[in-house]
Amino acid sequence: MPAKLSSMTSSQLVKTIRTFCKANGDPGIVKKYSRFFKEGYDAYGLDSKAYDACMTELTKNDKLALKLVLEAAPELIKSGKYEETFFVIIMLKRFFPEFTPKTFKDIEKWFKVGIVNWAHADVLAGDIVAYFLKNGIVPLTVLAPWREGKNKFQRRISAVALIKLLDNGKDIGKLIDFVEPLMSDQEREVHQGVGWFLREAWKIDKQKTESFLLKWKNTAPRLIFQYATEKMTASDKARFKKEK
Repeated sequence: MPAKLSSMTSSQLVKTIRTFCKANGDPGIVKKYSRFFKEGYDAYGLDSKAYDACMTELTKNDKLALKLVLEAAPELIKSGKYEETFFVIIMLKRFFPEFTPKTFKDIEKWFKVGIVNWAHADVLAGDIVAYFLKNGIVPLTVLAPWREGKNKFQRRISAVALIKLLDNGKDIGKLIDFVEPLMSDQEREVHQGVGWFLREAWKIDKQKTESFLLKWKNTAPRLIFQYATEKMTASDKARFKKEK
């Protein structure tokens, strides 16, 4: 599909989003959701209706284009404002048919300027990165460097994005092996992401997942096991306790 031209510049897009957010923010919403973000929650306080209203305005008369969104993304993301990054992700999802390996490379640069919480990371993982992988736009190998990225949320995504690849049950051993370098990671958010992936893998192939967990039970962070064994019975969980 040919790329669509836009009637708006990236600076105009950034200004439009920020003006809307400042005019429609609610401190009560900020207070309500801040407890879910240990790393901090810098937000305007938009509700779902406000997001929808802004997107309705932005999409009038074909104002948006993939190139425009990618050009505006770094400026919006580096602000640290929760909604500004979320708008980037929402806008990006409108252009799935236009995604290419270059689009992936552009997204990869975001981790140098922002992506500073688990919520953005998990939406990127499940909706954006997984789309690239499931549709063969990029191979799994492109995520290998992400496992060692400086941004802990980039490392988290390298595990969480694989959950959507578990759908057909194929290559599950390959996917489990892929997260192995993350079993020694030092960050809590990465532990949670890896544990979440392993919990979903266990639902599909208990034997392979349990074999992997047994291999790491004495050395990997316990938070990984807390998440990975969440759906197990008490007796099954006991098998994965660290040996004294």
